[in-house]
Amino acid sequence: MSDVRARIGHGPVTTHSERLSVLWDGHTRGGEVAALATALTLTVATVEVTLAGRLGLFFDLCFVVICLVAALMVRKRDFFTVGVLPPLLMFATMVLVALNGTQVIASPHDSVVQAVVTGLARHSVALLAGYAVCLLALLARQRLPRP
Repeated sequence: MSDVRARIGHGPVTTHSERLSVLWDGHTRGGEVAALATALTLTVATVEVTLAGRLGLFFDLCFVVICLVAALMVRKRDFFTVGVLPPLLMFATMVLVALNGTQVIASPHDSVVQAVVTGLARHSVALLAGYAVCLLALLARQRLPRP
């Protein structure tokens, strides 16, 4: 009914509870959410490496936000896809960054494998926070009633 009213221009299109429901009930497929999260994470990493020369706090904070947004966007039947996404996303980011230059996440003389391990260790708090936020948001969406 609200779609019809929106098309003809009568009455309010959405109420406050409908807007909260849109934030709470994700409708995006898991593969699309994973692709978007990957693109956003790699974009943030590229921007910070370009501007600062290293991955730092900006990347960590953005990673946590990306994990939360992914958990809120995904539809319920694809919870598993997003539930396993944060560690895979962090690992893939560290591998790609290390392949482009180990000095960004480790010492310049380190091997790629050693740089990946160092990068994961340095960003482990962000990984833990992103994973926790993601899993807690998915759990809340599964257990709590809709607003």
